[in-house]
Amino acid sequence: MYNGFLKNNKGSLKFMVKKYFIWGGWLIALALIILLVKWFFVLEEHARARPPATVSSSADNANVEKPCTDDHVEWRGAQEIEGVSILASPICEPDNPFTIAAATKGTNNVSMSTLMQSHLAQDSIVMEEDLDHDGDPDVIHIKLEIVELNGFSPDGDYLMNTYNIAPGLQPSLWVYAPKMQGMAVKNFNSRVAHPLLRAPSPVIRVEQGDKVYITLENTHYLPHTIHLHGVDHPWLNSKGQDNDGMEEHAIFPGKQHTYEIQPRHAGTMLYHCHVQTAQHFMMGLNGMFIVEENRPNNWVQTLNVGAGQVRHPSVSVKKQYDQEYDLHYQSLDKQLSKIPQEANDPRLISQKMSREYNMSTSTENYFLLNGHSFPYTLRDAMIVAGENENIKLHIANLQRTPIAVHFHGHKAIIMAYDGVDAQQGSQITRDVFDVSPAQRLDLSLKTQNDGLNSYGAGLWMFHDHVPTGTTTDGMEPGGNMAILAYKKLLDEQGMPTMHEGMFNDVFNKEYYAKKRPIWSVGDFAFLLGDAGLVVPENGELIAFFIVLGLLLGIIGMLMWLYVKKDYEN
Repeated sequence: MYNGFLKNNKGSLKFMVKKYFIWGGWLIALALIILLVKWFFVLEEHARARPPATVSSSADNANVEKPCTDDHVEWRGAQEIEGVSILASPICEPDNPFTIAAATKGTNNVSMSTLMQSHLAQDSIVMEEDLDHDGDPDVIHIKLEIVELNGFSPDGDYLMNTYNIAPGLQPSLWVYAPKMQGMAVKNFNSRVAHPLLRAPSPVIRVEQGDKVYITLENTHYLPHTIHLHGVDHPWLNSKGQDNDGMEEHAIFPGKQHTYEIQPRHAGTMLYHCHVQTAQHFMMGLNGMFIVEENRPNNWVQTLNVGAGQVRHPSVSVKKQYDQEYDLHYQSLDKQLSKIPQEANDPRLISQKMSREYNMSTSTENYFLLNGHSFPYTLRDAMIVAGENENIKLHIANLQRTPIAVHFHGHKAIIMAYDGVDAQQGSQITRDVFDVSPAQRLDLSLKTQNDGLNSYGAGLWMFHDHVPTGTTTDGMEPGGNMAILAYKKLLDEQGMPTMHEGMFNDVFNKEYYAKKRPIWSVGDFAFLLGDAGLVVPENGELIAFFIVLGLLLGIIGMLMWLYVKKDYEN
């Protein structure tokens, strides 16, 4: 009888059960919402009345780097090599003095011992005839190559020719590099790029009136050129070939081309690639080109690798200034820089870079001074001064947006704009210097403590005052922040004193990976470190689950009773 009833009323029973389950589901959902809302206010109350504990962090871990590795202490002192006087450089990572000597005398005019220690190729910088008979060579042959840093490796899931711009950060870069001998990495067991292969592209210096032959040997997988921006040069070379470095005369992989110049005008200029200029420029194919005034016995330092201090200044500079520095500002878009790290097929890289990547929607994520972002700028991009000095600064903006370079504690005088000396009335004294993309300024910075030129000895920051300039992918401190340091305030490793409390935080790749707060250690870590989770009380948890279980049980019982009653009727 009962089975017959079920068979005859199967459709209505299904409808009834479905109806009850729908109503029951809505009731359960409503109850859960009410309980969660109530529970949310409990959590909010506890977060105010009983804040969560701070997550403890230790600075003694594998991610913390030594601020200074002290690899070549012997390079810091003043010395003379091959008759070339080299100024002292007390910073953590000074330039190789043998490279300086070879770049000044010419790789063809130094001993084999000096050449080997310079790591330059024998035909990298060849200096010949003294055309004007004033005691220095006037025919200069320079050979450059193109190197990819942090590039894709077909042999495994790792990068080759690695170069960190800051702790843990390895965006891909392209740079012009002096032709060198040996391997592109430090040694057989390393993937780290040789010190000659670094950002920025080297500063090139020649003398006014020199016959200069610059040969680009394209060792890269894409076509490139060299455009001598602002440098006096004819449109065609002596062979009737391109001499302006435009895109329609690209140098293809495995090929080479020589540019010929005899500059008549002295000043601070540029050189850069003019093939797909927007992309290649922002990848790092740009550098400073400085033409020095013609003076007798003027052996100029032809290459300043990594920019920074010029340890063998020209005759003209030494007469007017105590020191000279090259400051190369550039920026990187991490979306552009990751393209060469995703493939090693030139067709794919070219497609992504020229057709899929849109420069008009690009961003700047990394801001570099002389090839590094803070805190690495403390290693090789500081200006180190004594009191009562006159320091010549060459500033070049090689990023895609304007910069506003500000010196704490000092004001400087603009001596030249874009390689042209400023007239007396235009030699403006300022503490913020606006520099548009591709523009250059020559400054005279004096450390005379008179309340105008200088406020006295210190560890004075200098940086781009555009807010993004001091960030690294949004993290601050970072970017092109550096220090104008007075010598007496440096430690024995050339690092600024009174900064030790910050070193463990910023010389840590976890910080720039956004996994670590800056004040994660020290007396205020409990206040400014990462907050942990709010831990509810055990009694509240038990009460919550009891109420939830009872509610679900009651709803289930009611549904069962309704269904049973309908069936019995």
